[in-house]
Amino acid sequence: METVKFTQMKDGDREDYALLGELEHEYTKGTADRLLGALVSLDESLSGYQITRLGHSLQSATRAWRDGADEDWVVAALLHDIGDIFAPHNHDEYAATILKPFVREQVTWVVQTHADFQLAYFGHHVGADPNKRERHRGNPYFDDCAEFCERWDQSSFDPGYDHEPIEFFAPMVHNVFARTPYDATIMRPGERVPLVNPEMAASRAAA
Repeated sequence: METVKFTQMKDGDREDYALLGELEHEYTKGTADRLLGALVSLDESLSGYQITRLGHSLQSATRAWRDGADEDWVVAALLHDIGDIFAPHNHDEYAATILKPFVREQVTWVVQTHADFQLAYFGHHVGADPNKRERHRGNPYFDDCAEFCERWDQSSFDPGYDHEPIEFFAPMVHNVFARTPYDATIMRPGERVPLVNPEMAASRAAA
């Protein structure tokens, strides 16, 4: 059987849904490659910066890597703006939804909220509230998002910065999206992992 028998979902049987489950399982194995392809497509989105949107993503991830950040943080830095093409008005929520089943709650919240925090740098120039991040004050991940934006996001528009290529990050993306979705050992609600690990940063620099 290559397709289901039903034309309405309510008419499907166990055999139909077993087939769909098998096909979906195989399809999800390609998620990482599709995301890496979408990253390249970022260069078809917003223009006007001194670097491309892909360049910004690679710079952000490279800064995270060189800061000794763990794989969750590095992949999040790489993908945080992947919604720019299809969800320009809520790109942060779009990216967070993609990441949510596979990374710590901390990381998902930071990606989901980073656009509000970024307004601190330019909101006053465009008629937006530069203090919008304050509505999140009190959240346990507030300081993490502020650091994410300061260290890796707002600083990554530099044409002179020597970033790693997308191929460097591809194995990390594959690792993250090969995880079991919503695994409690990955989600770890309430747990905070530092963005910067000086010992790991020194180890990577020496490699």
